[in-house]
Amino acid sequence: MSLVALSELLGAPVRDATGTVRGRVREIAIAPQDHPTRIAYLIVKTADGERVLPSAALKSCGATVRADGDSSGWEQYTASDGVLLLKRDLLDQQIIDVHGRKVVRVNDVELDSTPVNSHVVLSVVAVDVGARGAIRRLTKGLVPAFTLRTLLSRIPPRVIPWAYVDLLETDPARRVKLKIVYEGLSKLHPADIANIVEDLPHAEREAVFETIDEEVAAEALEELDPKVQVSIVESLDSDRAADIVEEMDPDAAADLLGDLTADRSGEILKEMQPEERQEVTQLLEFGEHTAAGRMTTEYVSVGDHGRVDDAIEALRQFEGSREAVATVYLYNIAYKVVGAVPLVKIAISPPSTPLSELSEPAVMCTADTPDDEVAALFDKYNLVTLAVIDEHERLAGIITADDVITMLRHSR
Repeated sequence: MSLVALSELLGAPVRDATGTVRGRVREIAIAPQDHPTRIAYLIVKTADGERVLPSAALKSCGATVRADGDSSGWEQYTASDGVLLLKRDLLDQQIIDVHGRKVVRVNDVELDSTPVNSHVVLSVVAVDVGARGAIRRLTKGLVPAFTLRTLLSRIPPRVIPWAYVDLLETDPARRVKLKIVYEGLSKLHPADIANIVEDLPHAEREAVFETIDEEVAAEALEELDPKVQVSIVESLDSDRAADIVEEMDPDAAADLLGDLTADRSGEILKEMQPEERQEVTQLLEFGEHTAAGRMTTEYVSVGDHGRVDDAIEALRQFEGSREAVATVYLYNIAYKVVGAVPLVKIAISPPSTPLSELSEPAVMCTADTPDDEVAALFDKYNLVTLAVIDEHERLAGIITADDVITMLRHSR
């Protein structure tokens, strides 16, 4: 395998079979629908305008490009959709480095030039996001090739293999948007995805949330600043936004919809499933800076006559957030909250153990408790969850520690 950089090829003279210079390389194109990595053609600037040099006619590529046959057979170049132009669509563009968990800039592109039957096959192997690519471009034409090679050999490469790069969607304006494959992005922690998304331009934030799994998108959306949340959701189609909002914790979904315009919020609610819509609509009725405005209606509760195996079955059936399972609440025959059992006690106790033997006093607050008092209760009792009760002392919802951390962070 012989590597050649895109920056080396751009501007390189192109000689035909007679050795005559017929033009210089202006662009290099991939047709992803035909092959995801192989170069389809070079765009050559000639005295007769821009011409297409097919990859099948390439005899060698480097400081000079040598072509087979006569240049008279090179067709006039015409722009077309669905084609990736390496200079236009890659150089200086931001892409997501999944492994580094951040947004990086493409400084150069590495291509493999492989001899096959007296011709060369040119393929993309990686994007250069390090100093080597930047230096190669900055010093082009200013430093002798030998000196440049010596300098670059002392700088460790920093590349992202092309296998981790995918064409996310076509766009009439830019032809192609490039991103790291969203499957890799989806494997990151939601907080890491949020950090990455915050560094992306608005249009590319939308592209990420249009593509990744709804559950992953919901978790990542909850980690974002409310203003960024609103910006992303407003850019999505109502049905896609509804799919994501349905996967959010009800309290987070209510906060988000409460920040949208009434019309936009109504559009999304209309697309949501009835059960999720009802939960969120109820929460929207509460004051934002109260316990009821912070709580989620997804919690685990069992009758006070139950045993550990009843709690385990309730946990198996539970589809809410992992933070909400930290405590199992007990209720009596009147459905009033009478105790709380930490998850750890359930995990280490025999299945037949009565939950009443494991119960601790439940720390509770009313629905209209203000934010500062909620935070004070978490601090005083070192809570993981806080029960929110209605006027009948029945469980209306719970507030989890991560909600309080978010609340405090946004209040600064």
